[in-house]
Amino acid sequence: MLVDALTALAAAGGGAVVQAAGTDAWNGLRGRIAEIFGRGDAARGQAELERLDQTGQALNQVATADVMTAGVRQEGLWQGRFEALLEGLDTQERERATEQLRELVSFVASSAGSAVIGTGKAVARDGGSAVSGIKNVGGGVGAARAVLTGDAEADGGDSSAVSGIVNVTALDRSN
Repeated sequence: MLVDALTALAAAGGGAVVQAAGTDAWNGLRGRIAEIFGRGDAARGQAELERLDQTGQALNQVATADVMTAGVRQEGLWQGRFEALLEGLDTQERERATEQLRELVSFVASSAGSAVIGTGKAVARDGGSAVSGIKNVGGGVGAARAVLTGDAEADGGDSSAVSGIVNVTALDRSN
């Protein structure tokens, strides 16, 4: 059984796979997946690339209404794959794979940008502001993607509510 930190890292790895789907980060992710799972065995790495490509197809071909369900499913599948990999390695191999997985998660976070699916309703009142989706302060990192965001409702003077993506510059940070 893995320690909590490695289980959390495996979950982050699963999330990174889903986050990278359909973005420019996908090709970089593919190479890292082959390296992590292949561990020097080209055939094993290729088998994981085929699984990864199936994941990419599943996420990119799903109907908009089912995108959240498909994402959660694929994230869980890849978390399980990462957990099984880490559990099956000796201490030295596990340390190497752990570092590679951390690098993969960091790469996707810096390359794929932000993504949200199925957000709630943004409600702002009495001069407040609310965002149901993504709020990038200072421009954010990478592309942002919001799917199936909720409604937005602003009530009262100087209130603002956004459902989707907001990019806030340094001059606008009071929001």
